[in-house]
Amino acid sequence: MTATALTAREFRNALGQFATGVTVVTVEREPGSVFGMTANAFTSVSLNPMLILICVDERAKILPLLHKKKRFGISVLKQGQQAVSEYFAQAEQNSEAEHAAGDHTIVVGKVEDAEIHGGEPLLFFRGEYRHIARQ
Repeated sequence: MTATALTAREFRNALGQFATGVTVVTVEREPGSVFGMTANAFTSVSLNPMLILICVDERAKILPLLHKKKRFGISVLKQGQQAVSEYFAQAEQNSEAEHAAGDHTIVVGKVEDAEIHGGEPLLFFRGEYRHIARQ
């Protein structure tokens, strides 16, 4: 059996089988003005110290701001916030470690604070927004 080369579309479809939450990453552009992007490449790294990571495309307009400001916010979206995700998915609009990984940069940030609000998460699965259904 000969292996065929995996295309970018096939790779994306395969990874789309894994349901992820949807987040918005924000960074202060200037006082009173934030810039953000939608991201589902977000996870916890460590409890001690409390660290999270996000993966940011090398071409993303937010990346230079992350390099410069060294602080960012993460909002985990809930059901009903699909419009927020779509808005920040558009191209316009503490110390960290950064690591080049293919066509993305992995940004590790130290957590300073967290707020928890009720509601079901906004999920992304097989290229579509989804919601959790009880069995």
